Amino acid sequence: MNIALWIVAGVLAAAFAAAGGMKLATPRKQLEPKMAWVADVTDSQVKAIGGLEVLGALGLILPAALDIAPALTPLAAVGLALTMAGAVAVHLRRGDGVAGAAPAIVLGLLSLFVAWGRFGPYAL
Repeated sequence: MNIALWIVAGVLAAAFAAAGGMKLATPRKQLEPKMAWVADVTDSQVKAIGGLEVLGALGLILPAALDIAPALTPLAAVGLALTMAGAVAVHLRRGDGVAGAAPAIVLGLLSLFVAWGRFGPYAL
C-alpha cells in the first residue's frame, strides 16, 4: 500500500504542479479559452490558486521524501482536497455539471486517499 500511496502522490504532485504552474505563468486572458471559470475571478485569485496548487504539490512529496516534517504530507493532501472541493463548487455553480467538475472530483478523491493513508495506517 505504501507504494500505491507514493504513486498516487507522485501523479497528484505532477498534475497540481503543472496546473498551478500554468496558472502562475500564463496571463488570465490566455487561460480563458481553456478554463472558462477564470473569467469570473481576478488575476490575483487565479495566481493565488496556482500558488496553492504548486505548494500543495511540493507538500505531497518533499516532506516525506526528505524525511523533514513528514506530517506535512497528509496536511498538504487535505489542503488539496479542500481546494478541489472549492473547484467542484465553482463548476457546479457555473452550470458545468458533474462532467465539468469530474477532474476536480477525481483529484479531490485521490488527495483524500493520500491523506487517509498518510494520517492513518501508512503514516511516514
